[in-house]
Amino acid sequence: MKEKSCFKDFMKYSSLNVLGMLGLSCYILADTFFVSKALGSNGLTALNLAIPIYSFINGSGLMIGMGASTKYSIFKSQGNKEKANETFTNATILTAFIASIFLLIGIFGSGFLIELLGADNTVFEIGKTYLQVILLFAPMFMNNNLLLCFIRNDGAPQLSMAAMIGGSLSNIILDYVFMFPLGMGIFGAAFATGLAPVVSILILLPFLLKKKNQFHFKKCRLSRKLSLEIFSSGLPSLITEVSSGIVMIIFNTIILNIAGNIGVAAYGVIANLSLVVIAIYTGIAQGIQPILSSNYGAKNKKNISDTLKYAMTTVFIISVCIYLCIFFGAEIIVQIFNNEQNEILQNIAVTGLKIYFLACVFAGFNIVISVYFTSISYPTPAHIISILRGFILIIPIAFILSNLGGIIGVWLVFPSTELIVALIGIVLFFKIKNNFAI
Repeated sequence: MKEKSCFKDFMKYSSLNVLGMLGLSCYILADTFFVSKALGSNGLTALNLAIPIYSFINGSGLMIGMGASTKYSIFKSQGNKEKANETFTNATILTAFIASIFLLIGIFGSGFLIELLGADNTVFEIGKTYLQVILLFAPMFMNNNLLLCFIRNDGAPQLSMAAMIGGSLSNIILDYVFMFPLGMGIFGAAFATGLAPVVSILILLPFLLKKKNQFHFKKCRLSRKLSLEIFSSGLPSLITEVSSGIVMIIFNTIILNIAGNIGVAAYGVIANLSLVVIAIYTGIAQGIQPILSSNYGAKNKKNISDTLKYAMTTVFIISVCIYLCIFFGAEIIVQIFNNEQNEILQNIAVTGLKIYFLACVFAGFNIVISVYFTSISYPTPAHIISILRGFILIIPIAFILSNLGGIIGVWLVFPSTELIVALIGIVLFFKIKNNFAI
């Protein structure tokens, strides 16, 4: 890759991928909107209890997709087509294995799981229905993520974007059709969401059938070494998604004790909006990954440095814009989802939005720097950042701040955690930068 094409490539890949990820994130946001209109606060509560499992499914697909496509891009830039194809084959096998586990849980364990997540008698049935359908469609979600990542790294980011947006639009349309004219309730919302990756895959299919792709199946055994490398490179992507689910589970548990089902419904508005914001940062990170990996394989250090600068500048500008919109528009945002005009829900959610989204710029930095490390074959600092923000810091901070400040303390957990992790990320970056060699 030539140095003069770096900014152009950044704009192309990042802008297309951000648009695509925004489309992808609307899977759940559309459900939130239509469920709030059709089923009120109980529907929002049930949805919010089930959504963390969607994060696990989506994260598993991204882990394999991002990890394998990173290795694929490096091998391809080095001219090693055989190893690149072996990577795709191994990734497909791993995806099928993990997806089958989610499928079995959907068939046999969805009731137990939704109860474990905190559903009471008022929301158990609708929560179980939504969760079961999402789990049954896990193979579609995961295979869609795998194909999106590989096609993006195969030089067709426009097609990846079109597939993500196409899937999202189908979800929005089918959500309305299934829930209102057809009266299918929560099942309709889940079914529409499950069909969205199917539509996305159908959009991608001509690219594969016409053999425009450079990645192909290769007759080979599942490689333990390559599988571990895929998991290692993709782990930060998994943790980024799973951490959203972990945060929601912890917050749901804490908020149930502080403010009951209304509090969880209010948090549902905040959490689902957060998924959209995180999708923007994930879009930037996934957009720069093919550029970073290709330049790393080609030993082009300047383009790697410039791409990171462009990404961080973009994250900062977008974060400021997002927070200003949320701060001044919080009342209107909550009213959109507060169909019952519940005053308690309104007050809790408005305050929560203004505090929770102070984390924007720090979360964006952490997501981008994590993908930067894995894209240049330094997975360890990416693992440290991801595990800190997903598990080690956020869980104890959640219990400490909620005990000290009640519901306000809960809203402060996310910005506090992301700030601490960002400071650690800066230290790791300069440590790696001083030792960076290609």
